[in-house]
Amino acid sequence: MPATLPPLVSADELAAALASDADGAEIVVLDATTRLAVTAEGEPYTVSPDQDGYLAEHLPGAVFADVPNALSDPGGRFAFTLPSPQRFAEAAGRLGIGDGTHVVVYDTATNAWATRVWWLLRVFGHDAVSVLDGGLSAWKAAGHLVESGSVTPRPSTFTARPRPELIADTEEVRKLSEEGGVVVNTLDPATYRGEVEVSPYSRRGRIPGSTNLPFFTLLDPATGRFLDRPALGAALEAAGLLTGDRTVTYCGGGVAATLPAFAAYVVDGTELAVYDGSLSEWTADAALPVEVG
Repeated sequence: MPATLPPLVSADELAAALASDADGAEIVVLDATTRLAVTAEGEPYTVSPDQDGYLAEHLPGAVFADVPNALSDPGGRFAFTLPSPQRFAEAAGRLGIGDGTHVVVYDTATNAWATRVWWLLRVFGHDAVSVLDGGLSAWKAAGHLVESGSVTPRPSTFTARPRPELIADTEEVRKLSEEGGVVVNTLDPATYRGEVEVSPYSRRGRIPGSTNLPFFTLLDPATGRFLDRPALGAALEAAGLLTGDRTVTYCGGGVAATLPAFAAYVVDGTELAVYDGSLSEWTADAALPVEVG
């Protein structure tokens, strides 16, 4: 039954659950794959939902979730800005997500698009959500079938119950930075140090005092699946993500930062906050300092 699905679900576990949910009334599977590209120094990256990839192949019955548009604030200053509760509730309902639905989300890229949707659902009070470990490639590697074309969801009613404790804003991050709180940058080391070849942010560098835990180091590079729980726990604990009273992760736009937050929840139920605006918002404010090197 869907109620038994863990936060991190394997391909075989999901296949078994879908087989017992033949009419699709209790489980909604989402493909959240999104692509982004850096075009020029200081220019925001371009983002596009990978609907073409979804149409080519996806899990049977999966619905496409448009993360940068339907599940974000179209009037936001930065990409992926958190939508209002009403907008998110309407978008979730159109995807077929109701208050009694268990959602399983995946992507075909880094797992971070899937964890972004996991985080969004939990921000708005929906805890019945899992991430497919390893995404579409793991599903195929396990020998399960895929299908092509679009799937039309059955509209449902989603009730938003916001949980602001899962969100960090600029003012909170500034205070944590100044007072020695736990703030973790989840991007690659070159971006963290301000040495990346081309940066899409207004200024290069990191939030002062923040440490670095690249999100992709929590994944097995050979399979794209998450490390086992002992290895995840060790990496997260070394970064201080399992011990702080208030811990915040950030990245460029609040996407990659959700992957360590998800991993911490998988390991022992730790709830981390994500800085939604991340470097896009921080570096755009000339009054806020950055560190390099």
